[in-house]
Amino acid sequence: MSGLPIHSVLPQLLAALQARSSAVLVAPPGAGKTTAVAPALLDEQWCDGEILLLSPRRIAARAAAERMAEQAGEPVGRTFGYATRMDSKRSAATRVTVMTEGIFVARIQADPELAGVSTILFDEVHERSLDSDFGLALALDAQSGLRPELRIVAMSATLDGARFAALMDDAPVIESAGLSHPLTIVHLGRGNADRIEDAVAGAIRLALREAEGGVLAFLPGVAEIERTAERLAGLGPDIALHRLHGSLDPAAQRAAIAPDPDRRRKLVLATAIAETSLTLDGIRIVVDPGLARRPRYDRAAGMTRLVTERASQAAATQRAGRAARQGPGTAYRLWEEAATAGLPRFDPPEILEADLSALVLDCARWGVADPRTLRWIDPPPAAAIDEARTRLRALGAIDADGRPTPHGTAIAALPLAPRLAHMLVRAGDRGLAAVAARVAVLLGERGLGGNDVDLEARMRRWDGERGQRAEAARRLAQRWAQMVDDSGGSTGDAAATCVALAFPDRVARRRDASGERWASVGGRGFRLDPASSLARSEWLAVAETQGMAAGARILTATPIDPATIDALFGERIVTERIAAFDPATASVQPQRQRRLGALKLASGPDSDVPRAMIQSALLEGVRTHGLALLPWSDAADALRRRAAFARAHGAPAAALDDVSLLDRLDDWLPPLLAGKRRLAAIDADALTAALEGLLGWDALQTLRRLAPARFESPAGSSHAIDYGAEGGPRVELRAQALFGLAEHPAVAAGAVPLVLSIVSPAGRPIQTTRDLPGFWAGSWAAVAREMRGRYPRHPWPDDPANARPTLRTKNADARARASR
Repeated sequence: MSGLPIHSVLPQLLAALQARSSAVLVAPPGAGKTTAVAPALLDEQWCDGEILLLSPRRIAARAAAERMAEQAGEPVGRTFGYATRMDSKRSAATRVTVMTEGIFVARIQADPELAGVSTILFDEVHERSLDSDFGLALALDAQSGLRPELRIVAMSATLDGARFAALMDDAPVIESAGLSHPLTIVHLGRGNADRIEDAVAGAIRLALREAEGGVLAFLPGVAEIERTAERLAGLGPDIALHRLHGSLDPAAQRAAIAPDPDRRRKLVLATAIAETSLTLDGIRIVVDPGLARRPRYDRAAGMTRLVTERASQAAATQRAGRAARQGPGTAYRLWEEAATAGLPRFDPPEILEADLSALVLDCARWGVADPRTLRWIDPPPAAAIDEARTRLRALGAIDADGRPTPHGTAIAALPLAPRLAHMLVRAGDRGLAAVAARVAVLLGERGLGGNDVDLEARMRRWDGERGQRAEAARRLAQRWAQMVDDSGGSTGDAAATCVALAFPDRVARRRDASGERWASVGGRGFRLDPASSLARSEWLAVAETQGMAAGARILTATPIDPATIDALFGERIVTERIAAFDPATASVQPQRQRRLGALKLASGPDSDVPRAMIQSALLEGVRTHGLALLPWSDAADALRRRAAFARAHGAPAAALDDVSLLDRLDDWLPPLLAGKRRLAAIDADALTAALEGLLGWDALQTLRRLAPARFESPAGSSHAIDYGAEGGPRVELRAQALFGLAEHPAVAAGAVPLVLSIVSPAGRPIQTTRDLPGFWAGSWAAVAREMRGRYPRHPWPDDPANARPTLRTKNADARARASR
C-alpha cells in the first residue's frame, strides 16, 4: 500500500507533529489517510500512548480498524481495535482505537486529561457533525489547559483546511493528492413526476448495459432502498445485490464492502453512509439521484425530523468519486448538468440546526456555562442554546444558573441523549431500568425488531431475533441498565411508562374515530395511519415523529393507560373550572376539567361554577361570534335602523351598528346577562331598553323627530316605517287612509320623502310613489276605475286629495254618519 498518495506527505505530517502539537491534513477521498496515518505515528518518539482515530460512522470505524489490522497481519483487537455504541474489540495491547465521535465525547467527559492518549485524529472533519465539532472543541480545550503535549490532527477531504488551521492556533496544513483515475460523468435527468426508485432502477439497468464494474447507487433512506430493490428483481444470477445502511447486521455490511466471493458483479444500494471513509471493492459505477435525507431540528415543535432535500455539490463530488477509487469509473447523475450550479455548495454544519440539549449539558458538566466560549468553527446559535437550557431545566438536569444538578450529572454520565438518559434514570427509580434500556436501544436503532409503529411489537420481534445485530443490541441494553440504580420490582404498562418519562410532551389522545388525528400534551397535532393497530387506542405514549410540527406522522408509539398518566404526572395535572361558550346553542355549559398541558384528560358538568364566570363567558361569546346571537326583537332591529338613518342625516345620536355596539359591549350587555346561561334567555324588551339607554333622552327625542317610528295617516291609523327598505323609508297602507292628504309625507325634517306603498283593501299593491299629489292628479283616475269594479263596497272618489279619509266601507261609513 506504499503507493497510496498519502504516503508521499506522511514525512511532512510527522515533521509537523514533531515540532507542533496540532496539524491539519487535507487529503481527497482515495488518498488513504484513514488507514495510513495512525500506523505511521506508532513509532514516533513522542507517541508512547494510545492513538484515537475518530470516525463519523460505526460501519466506517469498524471497517477502518479491520483494514489496518489486516495490513498488519493481526486480528482486530490487538494493535488495532475499535469502539462503537453497539460493538467493541479492544485489548490491553491496543494502540490504535477507531471510535465514533459520540464515544469520544463521552470518554473525554469522563477523563478530561485523556490519560494515556498521545494523539487524536479527527477523520472526515469536513462532514461537520455535531459530535465532531464538539469533540474537537473539547480536545482543544483540554490541550490548552491540561495536556499541551497532546497531538491533535484534523483530517479533511475538502479544501477547507485553512479554517481548521486558524482554529488550531495556526496549525500547519499538509495537503495530499488523491488517487486519481479517469471519471466520466453522465447527466440523465429525471422528470418531476418520476418516483425516485423507478428513476434509480432505470439508471442502474442502463449502467449495467453501458459500463463495466460494480454499481453503487445512493438513495435517501432504507424505504427507498427496499423499493428500488423490488424493482430490480430478476437481474440474474451474475449480479450480487447488496444493501448498505446503518440498520444492517455487521455481516451484511461487510459483504457489501468486500469483494464478492463468487466474483459476481456487485450492485450496492446505499444511503449516504457510503459517501466517505469506505472503499467498496469493485465499484466502478455510481448512480446518484442527487437527494439526501438529513435530520432537521424543528425548534418550534421541539422535535427532530428527517427531511429529504437536494444533496450539496460537495456531496455530489464525493459520491461521484467513489466510482474512480480503484480504476476508471462512470457516475450517472439523475439531474441536468446545468442544475449542478444550483445545488448548495456544502451540507450545513449540524451544529447550526441540531437540538443542542446534550451539548449544553455536557458543557455545563465540563465547567463551561456558555458553550460559545469554547473554540468552534461555527459557534452554536444563541437561540438554540437558550431553548436547550429551557428543556434541560424542565428535565431537572440544570439549575437556574445553568449548573448541572445531581440528576443532570447522572444523565450526562450516560451515553444517551438527555431525554433518553433522563428516562433511564427515572425508570430505574421505578424498577424499570431494564425496560428503559431496551426502549432506548430500539429508539436509537432503526429497523431493529422491524419497523412497526408499535414499540412493543418491535420489542417482541427483537426478542425473537438471533442475528449479530440483535445480540449486540441486547448486550448494549444490559450495559445501559447496569449503569443506573434500579429499585427492583416493576409496574404494569412498563414500555409506555418509559416512553412517557422521556417524552412527556408527546403523550397523545385520539381526536377522531379513525385514529388518524391525535392531540398531544405539548399542544402539537400528530397523525397516525388508520390501518395501524395503535389507531384503536385511546391514549398513546409517542416516542418518534416525522414531518411538520402541525401534523407530524407518528413513527413509534405504544398504548398508555390513563392510570399510568395519573401516576407519572399527577403533580402536573391541574383541575380547573371552565365556562365554555357554545356558539351553536349560544349558551354556556359549566364544566370541571382535568388537564395535562394542552391535553384534556377528563371533563364533566359543574354546578358550582361562579355566576361571574358564566357571565364573562357569555360576554366573550358575543364578542367572538357576533351580535347576531342575541335575541333581537323587531322593535330593537327597528330602533337600530332608525338610529342609522338619523346619523346619516346629521343627528348626533349614538351609533347602534355592530362595530359600535361591540366596542361598547361592556357598557350595556353585562346587566342583561345576570343569572343567565343562554343568550336566548335575555328579555327582548330589556335588550331594546338597553339600546335606548345608550342613546340617552335627548338623542331619543331627536330620533323621534327626525326618524319617527310610525306614520299616522289622515284616517287615524298608525303604520310602522321601515327604515331598512330598499329605496328609503317605506310605509305600507291602504289608499283610503290617505284621502284628504294633498302633500307628500316626509321624514328627516321634511328632507326625505317617505316611500308610500299603497295597497288595495285586500292588501294587494296598487302603487308605489314618492309623489302623492302627482299620483292623485295622474294615474289615480285609471286605478280608481279598476278598483271600483273589484272593490265596489269601498270609496274610490274622483278627487281623493279633497275626499274624507276612511278605513270603513261605504255602508259602514254611512251608518256612522247617520248615528252622529
